[in-house]
Amino acid sequence: MAVGEQAADADADAAVASQGFLSDARAYWLTRSLIAWDVSDKETSVFLYASRDATMHMSDGRIQGYDSKVELHPEHAGLPTSVAQKFPFISTYRTFRVPSSVDVASLVKCQLAVASFDAHGKRQDITGLQLPGVLDDMFAYTGPLGSVFSKEAVCLYLWAPTAQDVSVLFYDGPAGPLLKTLQLKEFNGVWSVSVPRSWENQYYLYEVKVYHPSTSQVEKCLADDPYARGLTANGTRTWLVDINSETLKPASWDELSDEKPNLDSFSDISIYELHIRDFSAHDCTVDCNSRGGFRAFTCQDSAGMHHLRKLSVAGLTHVHLLPSFHFAGVDDNKSNWKCVDEAELAKLAPGSDAQQAAIVAIQEEDPYNWGYNPVLWGVPKGSYASNPDGPSRIIEYRQMVQALNRIGLRVVMDVVYNHLNSSGPFGVSSVLDKIVPGYYLRRDVNGQIENSAAMNNTASEHFMVDRLIVDDLLNWAVNYKVDGFRFDLMGHIMKSTMMRAKSALQSLTRDKHGVDGTKIYMYGEGWDFGEVEQNKRGINASQINMSGTGIGSFNDRIRDAVNGGNPFGNPLQQGFSTGLFLQPNGYYQGNEADTRLALATYADQIQIGLAGNLKDYVLISHTGEAKKGSEIHTFDGSPVGYTSSPVETINYVSAHDNETLFDIITLKTPTGLSIDERCRINHLASSLMALSQGIPFFHAGDEILRSKSLDRDSYNSGDWFNKLDFTYETNNWGVGLPPREKNVDNWRSIKPRLENPSFRPSKNHILAALDNFIDILKIRYSSPLFRLSTANDIERRVRFHNTGPSLVPGVIVMSIEDAQNDRLEMAQLDKNFSYVVTVFNVCPDKVSVEIADLASLRLELHPVQVNSSDALVKQSAYQATTGRFTVPGRTAAVFVQPRR
Repeated sequence: MAVGEQAADADADAAVASQGFLSDARAYWLTRSLIAWDVSDKETSVFLYASRDATMHMSDGRIQGYDSKVELHPEHAGLPTSVAQKFPFISTYRTFRVPSSVDVASLVKCQLAVASFDAHGKRQDITGLQLPGVLDDMFAYTGPLGSVFSKEAVCLYLWAPTAQDVSVLFYDGPAGPLLKTLQLKEFNGVWSVSVPRSWENQYYLYEVKVYHPSTSQVEKCLADDPYARGLTANGTRTWLVDINSETLKPASWDELSDEKPNLDSFSDISIYELHIRDFSAHDCTVDCNSRGGFRAFTCQDSAGMHHLRKLSVAGLTHVHLLPSFHFAGVDDNKSNWKCVDEAELAKLAPGSDAQQAAIVAIQEEDPYNWGYNPVLWGVPKGSYASNPDGPSRIIEYRQMVQALNRIGLRVVMDVVYNHLNSSGPFGVSSVLDKIVPGYYLRRDVNGQIENSAAMNNTASEHFMVDRLIVDDLLNWAVNYKVDGFRFDLMGHIMKSTMMRAKSALQSLTRDKHGVDGTKIYMYGEGWDFGEVEQNKRGINASQINMSGTGIGSFNDRIRDAVNGGNPFGNPLQQGFSTGLFLQPNGYYQGNEADTRLALATYADQIQIGLAGNLKDYVLISHTGEAKKGSEIHTFDGSPVGYTSSPVETINYVSAHDNETLFDIITLKTPTGLSIDERCRINHLASSLMALSQGIPFFHAGDEILRSKSLDRDSYNSGDWFNKLDFTYETNNWGVGLPPREKNVDNWRSIKPRLENPSFRPSKNHILAALDNFIDILKIRYSSPLFRLSTANDIERRVRFHNTGPSLVPGVIVMSIEDAQNDRLEMAQLDKNFSYVVTVFNVCPDKVSVEIADLASLRLELHPVQVNSSDALVKQSAYQATTGRFTVPGRTAAVFVQPRR
């Protein structure tokens, strides 16, 4: 033991001991030859220590129990550019060189530490190392992973470069005893073994002997295959299944590419966001054994499928399904579920807290969760299958996709690659962190797991995480013929991963893969926050960074402008559609001048959104200045326009997160407003989305006034609060105070609303809302002018007219021009209409507005609205001589100029 290993002082030694040896990891092993550490003293000497059995400890001020010790020499040139780009957050760290004689491949399997000593040989600091950089540098791998089937054998491949030993344990069935154990052999970080083809359909787990930084011990971890394509209930074992087996294919599965609904352009897309269990849990027209699962979509005569068919016929193109991969939070074994007595809950008062108490009491044992708790990404969720063991989940998922495609709807899968449910060497829901501990999860500069994305943030900046994500997307696109992907917290994923994924998906062909990859659409949440904010971990897939990629991101600018405030502020804050300035609700948002200005500012933001949220679209703002979309800002200073193409914006006012649209309107509008008026606002908000350039997105139930009893976060609120009723008898309003955890701060304002019978819509209100929603979809798909595919087309054709300082508050007038019969300045897109003008009037009363630029046209009310069941919209009128539009209160009126 060298004298230089004496502690600087007893306190430093005690700190190491009290926290457990190497409780942090502040140094980074970046490449085979480079280690970075934030040590400031240039006279410091740094040594690397390793212990294969993890026996290092402090004793009498000395580091003991190590197998090897290597001096690291300063690298005065600093980090190479390529390394600094991959690890920008540590670009200022000092760099040390690992001698070329060191067997790095062996050392990464050990407990590791670096320690610094001053010029007098006193230890200054000691810490563990983060290894993703060196693992990528030395062991990045593009070969086969998971199970590879051939005629005679099945080969298993596992990437685990830090593992000391790997075995595969085969079991007798989903719950039977151990049958046999096989040792895998390692080559350059990949472990593999070959077994007879006859072992197909057996069940197995990997046993990985590996040093785990969370325990500072060498652990034997039992884990599923990260590339599993089949699982037992709750993922306790991996099912060795050939995903291409004919026995797993529904009839005509291989021909489904020929039956896919037509999609000429991504700009033709409209999206309906739906939770699988919500769709049928309360649908008595579905067989009781199929309710709440994949098979419900195959019940063609069910109320739910009749409803989706209506929307499809009207023009809806895509159904977005909330997470449907293997997630934690719901037991796959239905026999273990607990359920409330809904008949008893229905007897309780609408403002009671007893309903939520009953739901919360069993919420960890009931069949409900949104599913944003990923365990394994590549296998369908067992609780949605008739049998979680064996082939059912695979076959039934495919049947679901097939059934939706056959009624004209493409299927979007909600993927959650930004975090994992669990980590550590124990627990069935931890998989990736058992196999290569510390690699798949993003850690902070102290070595602690980042949790800004909820928990256990993943690190797509690491090569094999990026690869796993892309491989998984290809699995769902090819093996399940999924038509699109929605990325949860996309901003926590690197832009490079998204672009690689897009390229891989678009390369799929019908001839080779049975899939036309050019029709697969990608979009996600481009929020920029946490440790990745402002490119701190590399260029991330944030809203602004994704401009020009053709990948969509959710447009919170138009959402907040229409509704008012934001989901994290006071729920009573009003917006453009909910009465700001025009019909205040009593919540103070400034004086009359302030609210009038705020309303005009919101109008600017909405108009940019209606123009595809383009960063270069020029609008005459409420001040009279001509401004690009990127020059118009939200109240927090963010640019409103950030896209380069309309297909890069997902325009929405509600989603599964936060309150439903009906509930938002109920909170923000004055309490004395009639239910008739609230229903009109509901439709007007949806119309703003449906008639916008870009991709409109609707939360399931927006069209039937869906309520969650004002629950702002129903992820675990059970079937009771998440009910969808496709018989249209109820909208689920007033079924009790929403669960305390996320809503108690608002109970005071929620309770009187729930108890007021005038807030509850009737069946006639629900049916009228559905009719109006179908009408607005029909209007969107009646003309390609509502679905312009390029920024150039929008910039040339779309104009806003009620703008500048003299604008009429609460009115947006949008025109879209096509080639006129006698002029050829632009290409003709619409064979029926040469001009479209849409007037959005959010005012409580009828408004007349004169637009001189729109005089002398031959405009008439759109035929769909002429035949609408909404009597008010029929009163909309246009006077050609003056260009006067008269539109009833809280109405979106569409005028068209038919071609002669």
